[in-house]
Amino acid sequence: MLPNVPPKLFSFSAVVVGYILIDDMTANEQNALGNWLMLVAQVLSTNAFYRAVMQERGLEPRESTETGRNNSYTFGNDNNNNNYNFNRNECNETVEMLEKMVRAMQQEICDIKKNISK
Repeated sequence: MLPNVPPKLFSFSAVVVGYILIDDMTANEQNALGNWLMLVAQVLSTNAFYRAVMQERGLEPRESTETGRNNSYTFGNDNNNNNYNFNRNECNETVEMLEKMVRAMQQEICDIKKNISK
């Protein structure tokens, strides 16, 4: 969930993070990370836009995007408890995968720092 901050501050935080990341990376590393972040942004944008199309067609309830629920929770079977548990398990798996990715990126950063200091 995104924090409740003013839009300008939210945008400015991205600028600050970008400038912080510039200092310790080569141009190729900056390019690779920038492309990865753009891919993440494209996935989010594509998903949000397509969900808006589904709402426009009446195939997805409007509150599903306003409350953050995804299609598997909203349109699974009729038993909401099973859908909730399935969605929770899916979320747990996603969190675990993201944690592994963060650990791998942290290890890569450490390795890069070690190579720089040699």
